[in-house]
Amino acid sequence: MAPKPFFLLSFFLLFLLLPISSLPSRLNLWPQPTSISWSTPAAIPLSPYFSIQPHFSSHIYLHRAITRYTRLILSERHRPIIPPVVNLSNSSLSSLHLSISDLSAPLQPGVDESYSLYISTSGSTLTAATPWGAMRGLETFSQLVWGHQPVVPIGLRIFDKPLFTHRGLLLDTSRNFYSVRSIFRTIRAMSYNKMNVFHWHITDSQSFPIVLPSEPELAAKGSYGSGMSYSTRDVKRIIQYGLSHGVRVVPEIDMPGHTASWAEAYPEIVTCANRFWAPTGKPALAAEPGAGELNPLHAKTYQVVQNVLHDLSTLFLDQYLHAGADEVNTACWETDPAVTHFISAGGTHDQILEKFINLTHPYITDTLNRTVVYWEDVLLGPYVKVRPATLPTESTILQTWNNRAKNTKRIVQAGYQVIVSSSDFYYLDCGHGGWVGNDSRYDVQEAESSDELFNDPGGNGGSWCAPYKSWQRVYNYDILYNLTEEEAKRVLGGEVALWSEQADETVLDAKLWPRTSAAAEVLWSGNRDSDGIKRYAEATDRLNEWRYRMVRRGIQAEPIQPLWCVLNPGMCNLEQ
Repeated sequence: MAPKPFFLLSFFLLFLLLPISSLPSRLNLWPQPTSISWSTPAAIPLSPYFSIQPHFSSHIYLHRAITRYTRLILSERHRPIIPPVVNLSNSSLSSLHLSISDLSAPLQPGVDESYSLYISTSGSTLTAATPWGAMRGLETFSQLVWGHQPVVPIGLRIFDKPLFTHRGLLLDTSRNFYSVRSIFRTIRAMSYNKMNVFHWHITDSQSFPIVLPSEPELAAKGSYGSGMSYSTRDVKRIIQYGLSHGVRVVPEIDMPGHTASWAEAYPEIVTCANRFWAPTGKPALAAEPGAGELNPLHAKTYQVVQNVLHDLSTLFLDQYLHAGADEVNTACWETDPAVTHFISAGGTHDQILEKFINLTHPYITDTLNRTVVYWEDVLLGPYVKVRPATLPTESTILQTWNNRAKNTKRIVQAGYQVIVSSSDFYYLDCGHGGWVGNDSRYDVQEAESSDELFNDPGGNGGSWCAPYKSWQRVYNYDILYNLTEEEAKRVLGGEVALWSEQADETVLDAKLWPRTSAAAEVLWSGNRDSDGIKRYAEATDRLNEWRYRMVRRGIQAEPIQPLWCVLNPGMCNLEQ
């Protein structure tokens, strides 16, 4: 996206007000590379005919990336808020040469994304192990370019690789619908930030928006209606767009909980469907409005589930298939006579869940040849869970969202690989107040007592996971906290999550960015400097610059500070 003329003019006038002594020779890269050296503050103009060679026409996804980055590098004409002060070479740079060791490496869990970049007056070289590492290097090169007449630093060496192989973003498209175009934009922003997993939480209790060939009625009756479902073509376009940006697309169909939307097509296999979620004087039937869960004791449940899983594995290419298994509500199950009979005969809720897992897990792993991902509840749930023997560690990954480091440690100690999504750090929907209606708790005029805080400072205002997770909170999360070196090896990485009770595509960018950028850097190169000191102070200036650059690239990221702070580095710090 080309910069707006008046926007650039405004910043140019601001530059004139800055004393030269205040302009540092600093390169603003996000995420910060693993290793970077810049011998002398010098830069070289790009030739108007600058190109990236070779084109790798035989690799369609890398070829698309090369074409995309060539266009961006020559047309972006980025003006840093505080531009580096450099000596400018009299020559020009005509090309960037790519060298890739393994062009056939697929985009899969654990793929090598390392690269090295060298830029000098005599030429520039980007070397990568795989096409996906080359894409990361191309992003870095694009961020190094600035100016109306584009220039790039010379005497620069970068070696870079991610700390974690799984750097993800979860988007919930069930509670509110997101267009394919908005998902494309999100994947594009992820690639700018070197994130590599789009966790697509497709369905939930509120809607079933994906059209599956074997079970078309689920979307026909369970989606929000015309124009608010994803066709097979839509899914394929999203996957292809992800591949062109080095982003895997991991689908999630949550089950057996969070499945009220299935009842529109198959009411016989869903318990407590269409009932009020929080009946007066009785246990709640769901964690939030939209009550309904698959009935593991109904034979037809497994016919429908297997059709759904089969179609999912046919549509999606990734090795991971997320099958949910969180927040199973026993009160909902007990509205079904077969369940109450089973319980009265001495059965348990754990046994009901185990039946479901025992009949679906092997189908995913053995028949469909996928690695199954579950939310941690399936093993650690406070009310219902399965025995560890039900979940083979070699074919099961758990995603944690509760109890911070404690649950991460419990999972890795049990022998499982884990994806970390702590709601205390990585849930981006938190802190916006409640969304259920007819709630008298807000009708309070006097100051609240300290033991009954809700609206006043210290209360959660109706958001169960309040407060709002600022970028600083996200950035300072250590997902390996309190783990031994051996335990840490089982942590694949992390994911931020945007649950969509109060979000849709009109606010998507601002909800995600630049807070997701904060997680992206931590998962790529960490949040500490070479001395092991947290670098959040230094990161503030770089994130400010990066936020403005993302906006110019068409990502409507929210500001993190007044512009005055950006123009006066360090002056807005809490501590000098």
